[in-house]
Amino acid sequence: MKNRLCFRTLLFALMLHSVFASSQQLTIQNEAGKQTVLSRADIEALPRAKVTTAAAGSTATFEGIMLRDVLEQAGVSLGESVRGKRLASYLLVEAADGYRVVFALPEIDPGFTDKQIVLALTKDGKPLDAKEGPYRIVIPDEKRMARWIRQVTSMKIVDVP
Repeated sequence: MKNRLCFRTLLFALMLHSVFASSQQLTIQNEAGKQTVLSRADIEALPRAKVTTAAAGSTATFEGIMLRDVLEQAGVSLGESVRGKRLASYLLVEAADGYRVVFALPEIDPGFTDKQIVLALTKDGKPLDAKEGPYRIVIPDEKRMARWIRQVTSMKIVDVP
């Protein structure tokens, strides 16, 4: 009986770990339609960015990864390839609750802008809570926080026909 209880406890712990690990994954589809799944470890291995914002009546410091670096890690081409028809491409970002936002590809490309768009992992030195995380887009210079999408689960490059 004791062995059965230990086995069930271990099985339950493995199931929780599996659910937690999959909720930490980010799926990105590049312009060729290839999907890449990045783990939390893959994302954390990228160069860090830190931004301090004064939004919603308070100041917060977010730390994470520049969105362009995350996209390039998943095989999205930026730089010289963003010209001609690709100027009409956009990034569709989706959240766990179905909320979606769009960024024109040139808004992300450092060849076009110095705008900082960060995929945040922490807020004020603590991991994002379940309401915001595991990932959140933060754009310090935007007047409205409508594109500060929480609970980011996937991103997709879409070409306008």
